[in-house]
Amino acid sequence: MAMTPRLSKAFLTSHITFSVGWLGSVTVFLVLAITGLTSQDNQLARSSLIAMKLSAWLVIVPFCLTSLLTGVVQAVGTKWGLFKYYWIVVKLFLTVASTVLLLLHIQPISYLADVATDSSFSNLQHAGQIIDLIAKAGAAILVLLALTTISIYKPWGKIQLAQSSNIQLINPQGKMRTKKQWVTYMLIGLMCLLLIVIIKHLSEGGMHGH
Repeated sequence: MAMTPRLSKAFLTSHITFSVGWLGSVTVFLVLAITGLTSQDNQLARSSLIAMKLSAWLVIVPFCLTSLLTGVVQAVGTKWGLFKYYWIVVKLFLTVASTVLLLLHIQPISYLADVATDSSFSNLQHAGQIIDLIAKAGAAILVLLALTTISIYKPWGKIQLAQSSNIQLINPQGKMRTKKQWVTYMLIGLMCLLLIVIIKHLSEGGMHGH
């Protein structure tokens, strides 16, 4: 059932707001992580790591889940649909993947915050774990920027179910491939990559990080 224009605008506004908030909160998280790693002031380093846990649980996770929910509802309830356009499918996949990886990394974030409450905590002893979170926060920002770019430019067009409507492309070896096949291969590759990352994290002890 299609949403009314007013309701559609409300969901679109909510989706944009929480998506931008998600990007902003991850950026703040990155700054806190860098501070927790590099600060010579032990109290500041500890406070930064504790704040990382608070920002993750109270801001990043809620904004992430709300962005995903409002995006799905807004797509389903409008002319765009959830599986009618390649750019929506790619954006959905990247958002779900980012959500799963975020939830997998909540445990090491909480662990660092908990050990940072001890006055004897030293950021040098946990530098490896903090660097790992910095790298992943940076990667998350790149993915969120990619999602924003996809939303603006809406590449790849509409998914055509009929084989005859596919646009054929010729590679340097002269083999014929369709635009639909190219995007399908890309999606399969991304899903395989996500599964590999998740399996790797789970095999390392469920993201204990210590």
